[in-house]
Amino acid sequence: MTTTVPELAQGWCALSLLHGRIETRLERALQAAHDLSVREYTLLDVLSRQHSGEGGHLQMKQVADAVVLSQSATTRLVTRLEDRGLLSRYLCPTDRRGIYTDVSDDGLSLLRRARPTHDDALREALDEAARDPRLHRLVQAVEELNGSPPARTPQV
Repeated sequence: MTTTVPELAQGWCALSLLHGRIETRLERALQAAHDLSVREYTLLDVLSRQHSGEGGHLQMKQVADAVVLSQSATTRLVTRLEDRGLLSRYLCPTDRRGIYTDVSDDGLSLLRRARPTHDDALREALDEAARDPRLHRLVQAVEELNGSPPARTPQV
């Protein structure tokens, strides 16, 4: 069975709505509790997962892809967090043209404090969205991606 363009558009609108609701909830919670935007939190989270093994450090293009920003916007974001003492940059030891970014101790500490806020806000946003019949199936799909506990069934 082929999905029609109007059905695809309706699905895309639902996905966009779910994303917007989640991002709004995360933004409010992170800003209020930790003075962090969603993008800043995501950048700290992505960079904190780097390791010293082969391929363990991300190049700026990879970081930009991970935080869903352009390279120039990512560079500005890195600079802002570096100015706050949350990140540091250094030259790649094997390629002097490459610049890597690491999370500072202060950045790791902030990330540890912010993670429960992020996770709670995400859970709340998904639970709320699961009660919306237009979004329930999308929430289930998101949760099934990593074996998360299922969303509550919508109340009719």
